[in-house]
Amino acid sequence: MRSLTTKMIGLTLCVSMLAACAKTTTEPSASAPAGAPTDTKAEKVELSFYYPIAVGGPLTATIESMAQEFTKLNPNITVKPIYTGSYADTAVKTQAGVQSKNPPDVAVLQSTELFSLLDMNAIVPLDDFIAKEGGDKYLSDFYPAFMSNSQTGGKTYSIPFQRSTIVLYYNKDLFKAAGLDPEKAPQTWDEMKDYASKLTKNGVWGLEIPVTGYAYWMMQTFALQNGKNLMSEDGKKVMFNTPENVQGLQYWSDLAKKDKVMPEGVTEWGTVPSDFLEGKTAMMYHTTGNLSNVKKNAKFNFGVSFLPKNKSFGSPTGGGNFYIFKDIDKKKQEAAWKFVKFMTETELAAQWSIDTGYVAVKKSAYDTERMKKYAAEFPAALIARDQLQYAAAELSTHNNGKVMKALNDPIQAVLTGSMAPAEALQKAQEEADKALAPFNK
Repeated sequence: MRSLTTKMIGLTLCVSMLAACAKTTTEPSASAPAGAPTDTKAEKVELSFYYPIAVGGPLTATIESMAQEFTKLNPNITVKPIYTGSYADTAVKTQAGVQSKNPPDVAVLQSTELFSLLDMNAIVPLDDFIAKEGGDKYLSDFYPAFMSNSQTGGKTYSIPFQRSTIVLYYNKDLFKAAGLDPEKAPQTWDEMKDYASKLTKNGVWGLEIPVTGYAYWMMQTFALQNGKNLMSEDGKKVMFNTPENVQGLQYWSDLAKKDKVMPEGVTEWGTVPSDFLEGKTAMMYHTTGNLSNVKKNAKFNFGVSFLPKNKSFGSPTGGGNFYIFKDIDKKKQEAAWKFVKFMTETELAAQWSIDTGYVAVKKSAYDTERMKKYAAEFPAALIARDQLQYAAAELSTHNNGKVMKALNDPIQAVLTGSMAPAEALQKAQEEADKALAPFNK
């Protein structure tokens, strides 16, 4: 992993390339890149920009540098980045701003916030902006799996930015010591249990799967690998208590309680990558957004793989999208769209992926020279991108907070041994149905 200074150089080079393509005219042409200099006599606009950080690494400085470079290219638009903590913290602060009629102008929030933001009448559809960029042709460069959490009712409400899937990280040195092929990760549920059993020894767990905050997300992996997602596309129904999901949750629980290959109880989100880097676990489920952090800090050879399958491979997507807010001046909305375009330009998308480990959200990013060179040197960077063919939308519904809690709490009860999987998922289904009842009248 390169130093922060090197990251800044990489990002500066990216925006310099965009600027070099731009024509300095009083009226930017329709074909000019998002970072093209604007009319210096135009009215000044200041944008408040909320953003979270959910992975390791110095991303605050990276985001602020990108915003500064945007302003250099667009001197009439000043972006004020406001670090708002975790995704959950950012959602709470955004909701408070919307309710007090003082929302951010643009924000990165979890892609799963779509229906909640619509329920609050907080965001604008982006279709008119997109139409000016070429409509479907513009959107077609974004991976469909990421767009699945961005659209509903025939409209597009957000643009993918820091997006991920869950991948399997594994310690090749520990594989070798256990007599396992260090170049071959487990491909099935049965293989994962077998590998984890052989790797669990001398105070080292074979596997860790985080629970806190993201129990629903990890549950989605087992649901998708067993055939179907947890919710309907319109965000009005959930399918928690199916036999396939009971089987998946039973498998997850058994890894700890029966097979004894991972810790029992509730494992912290932030603890898992720390344990992996310290050699306390040989394998972990975690976001690809931690890839660069692992690459920088691992003192051992490591590999990255698709998540093991049962009926099929599968992972939910994850991460954050850009949203533009309704209760702001139209000029701010237009400036915010220009900023969103800039932040997701092909070259910047490639550099952002290299610097963070998030999946570059545009297909064209993987055709850039910088990404081709990086992937040739570090093939693991392509694993999450390649897994997108098996990916599906992250759990997102109306009344999303209550629905997620309805699933998270029973899952934790199973993992702590206080409920059986079938009982837990039945309870989750009943609670979620109550939360969604107003939207099914």
